[in-house]
Amino acid sequence: MARFARATAPPSPSPSPATALLTGERLVVFLFAARVALAAPASLAAPLAVLAAAALAVELAADGSAPDPASPLRRFRTRPGASSGIFLGATTLPSVMLSRLIQQSRLLSADPNGHEEFQYLEMQYWAASISCLSVLAFFLWHLRQSPSNGISKYLKCGSLLVALYPMTYILSFLLKTDGGLMVVTNMVYMLCHGVAAVILIKHILEKFPSCSSFGEALLVSSGLVLYFGDMLSHTLSKMDFSISSKAFIHTPGTRSDMTTIIQGILLGLFLLPLLYKSSLQFWGYCRREVKQRTHAAEEQTQKRISSAVFYISLLVVLMFLVPSWTHLVQGLKVHPFVWIINYMFTDSHERLALCAYWICVICVSVRRFYSISKESKTERILLRKYYHLVAVLIFSPAVIFQPAFLDLAFGAAFGAFLTLEMIRIWEIYPLGRAVHQFMNAFTDHRDSDILIVSHFSLLLGCALPKWMSSGLNDRPLAPFAGILSLGIGDTMASMIGYKYGVLRWSKTGSTAAGITSVLAACSILVSLLASSGYILSQNWLSLLIAVTLSGLLEAYTAQLDNAFIPLVFYSLLCL
Repeated sequence: MARFARATAPPSPSPSPATALLTGERLVVFLFAARVALAAPASLAAPLAVLAAAALAVELAADGSAPDPASPLRRFRTRPGASSGIFLGATTLPSVMLSRLIQQSRLLSADPNGHEEFQYLEMQYWAASISCLSVLAFFLWHLRQSPSNGISKYLKCGSLLVALYPMTYILSFLLKTDGGLMVVTNMVYMLCHGVAAVILIKHILEKFPSCSSFGEALLVSSGLVLYFGDMLSHTLSKMDFSISSKAFIHTPGTRSDMTTIIQGILLGLFLLPLLYKSSLQFWGYCRREVKQRTHAAEEQTQKRISSAVFYISLLVVLMFLVPSWTHLVQGLKVHPFVWIINYMFTDSHERLALCAYWICVICVSVRRFYSISKESKTERILLRKYYHLVAVLIFSPAVIFQPAFLDLAFGAAFGAFLTLEMIRIWEIYPLGRAVHQFMNAFTDHRDSDILIVSHFSLLLGCALPKWMSSGLNDRPLAPFAGILSLGIGDTMASMIGYKYGVLRWSKTGSTAAGITSVLAACSILVSLLASSGYILSQNWLSLLIAVTLSGLLEAYTAQLDNAFIPLVFYSLLCL
């Protein structure tokens, strides 16, 4: 794989995190998990508590072995400057799913399909938990291979808790079913999630060295497995299997056409690298006996051929694979792109005006900030925070006035980012170098030469709370979780703290201005939503706890805040 070189110091081994039991990040994560668990029924809270305790034990064992040159985990090069983050990474996604379950339980009486949605969400909660548990077992297995570390008390405790967790799952499931085929197929389904998560995180850590911490890789791998498991469940539910309806696939029938189209496009783009690499290997095999020309000419020709193969693969995915899947799952009779065009021009005035507004804001901000990054000495961190403010300007009006259209726009933007990143990494002619030069102007220490994650994390940080809030929602502030925490809180904490030296609670982090600004923005937003006809049911004490905990996490964590803080804030807002 071709890579661009950037004028940065070579990656160095991550510094050894503190081995103390209590750190600021661990305390905040504990309070977050406790807040979610206390709001849930005991049958669902107990597994989360066991998983959190196991994750903490594994993190302590991993941090304790970090100084050891013979530690098996050192074979995985993590992002320099980041702690392991295993406790936060293993707790976040299950807590989010449990918070959604709690919210769904309040809506059962108002939603005719509520029980079906609740059962499917519960299955996703267990799938997310089993995925994280399997990755913890993967870390434990590596830690136990150390010849010089021995078996520490944290390693023993983590092993015991990981072994205990499946019992809580089996017991919880047996209490709700009569056993038989249902139990077996559900266990197989969960086991597949666990195996897939382990394979994926191993691939991420090996193929993308120095791009993430263990916790960030855990969040990405478990999230992708859950997302593609959802796709697989909906696909299998549409196939004519005699046992499927009685076994484990109980997907709700309330999925919208838009959701299916977004999933189909992302599915195609995630499969694009497989198709592209396979096509290149086939082409190389066919040309193996062809006489070689000069090296320079051959290299240039090969680059053009590779670029042509990429564009053809992209065309096949978007024109044939995506519509085939959406037709199978949702029964769409038209091509997804035709559906999108029809949707945009139905009640077109507001949507087209919003598109024009977005184009103007993006063009002005990108042109202005790019010129600043090339000509001035503005701190890179402040320049990046300006884009957080731009996200507020872009997304806030759409969440209020066109929430469904914003879902589609998020999906389109994420698909475009994925495509551009592949073009940048593989140096696809003629855009590869230009895209790299442009993106390189907005990178920082968390980006590597292999993968630039900043733009993905900002977009997904804003998009995920909105996507998860689609449908019935009794917490109107929940869709704004990413915009408030990243666009307002994180930005104000960085900018005001940098300029005026406001009190900081951590060297990585946050200021009192971040929490205060989010509370002020929530007050203004509540008034706007009330005037727009929303029925507000957000408890102010719960809101204060959510804002405070997410602000403290931003202050103390050394993980990628764009990835974790919106999910933590969203989870707390759902309670």
